[in-house]
Amino acid sequence: MKLDGLYYRLKSLTLFRPLLDEPVMSAALSLLQALVRQDGEAALDDWSALAERLNAAGTASLAQWLDDTLKYAETSWARAVELGRELPSSEAAARRDTETLSALAGLDPAALRDTLAALLPDAGREAAGSLPLWESGEILSFEELRGWYQEHGTGLFARCRAFLWEAGRLLPVPHPDIPGPEALVGYRQQRSQVEANTYALLSGKQVNNVLLYGNSGTGKSATVKSLLSLPGAEELRLIEIEKSGVAQMPQLMRMLGGRRQKFILFIDDLAFDQDDLTYGVLKTILEGGLEPRPANVAIYATSNRRNLVRQTFSDRAGDEVDLSETIQEKTALADRFGLRIPYLGLSKPEFLELVERLAAQAGISIPLEELQARAVRWDVRHPGRSPRSAQQFIASLRV
Repeated sequence: MKLDGLYYRLKSLTLFRPLLDEPVMSAALSLLQALVRQDGEAALDDWSALAERLNAAGTASLAQWLDDTLKYAETSWARAVELGRELPSSEAAARRDTETLSALAGLDPAALRDTLAALLPDAGREAAGSLPLWESGEILSFEELRGWYQEHGTGLFARCRAFLWEAGRLLPVPHPDIPGPEALVGYRQQRSQVEANTYALLSGKQVNNVLLYGNSGTGKSATVKSLLSLPGAEELRLIEIEKSGVAQMPQLMRMLGGRRQKFILFIDDLAFDQDDLTYGVLKTILEGGLEPRPANVAIYATSNRRNLVRQTFSDRAGDEVDLSETIQEKTALADRFGLRIPYLGLSKPEFLELVERLAAQAGISIPLEELQARAVRWDVRHPGRSPRSAQQFIASLRV
């Protein structure tokens, strides 16, 4: 494809038109325009801009950048393919766009640089001859790209599995902290309930929202984060939400509804004070208002408080006529979670059994009676028998 033909084909992209707003594509299009108009000085500027933007994107290959960008493009056609709603009329346009981008990826940068140099005076040709070359190559064909969308989905949710919801924006977490089996000690029955609810979500069933409550250090948060490592949970996405972001959760759920992936909205260490405004927002979301919760979304929360709301003696001795209604109002939020799972402190025998198992895993060879005696002394100085406390005790033996 000649340069002028490629330039006008890129200008007329349709279903992949959003790519033209990307800095790399903007620089590439500007370079082609300068070459077509035989403006050597402008082409020299645009070449340098393209090289810098490819470097900023972490690649020296225009073909690789195009391939990666197309895989995760959030376009109307990509979404339609993902959801199995592709219109026959869009196939020809998508095929044309893919062929155009493939021609761009396959441009010979050395030949292109020679074309640029020929547009410059002698001094400029010397500068052009030292311009950095990017790598050319092939990108996914139309059929391969459509197959990718069908298998992996599109956009951020195809690229990453974990996210943060901050200030009304989704921030990808490319390398999330997923606890391994060694971090999940005890509470097998509780984790089984959480996993069963999650597998039901993945199978497309309407599931309960989940509240994991109980003592600190018992592994509530680790249980939720570990769900990303469940076998067969490739379509699961985890979005962590700080309490300050609860008010924007309806906006988030509208974004997630209709997606092929299944989403857990994770609120860690949830608790409310008496006049907390986000209390009412979350209560409405949980009990369901006029706008229902999407079937592919569930809310999982952890808390050290069973009822989530701090109660005071004034609540029980206030001046309201019906004090029981006041207390019921404050405890009503926890009741909106259909699955409430307690993570209570370990008994002394359970704690010692866990210490023994962790010591064996760590390769610590201390006679059992001495190990247990030292663990008991640790428990006296560090109240709260939990897996975290047991792990901290084992760590102290290595010092």
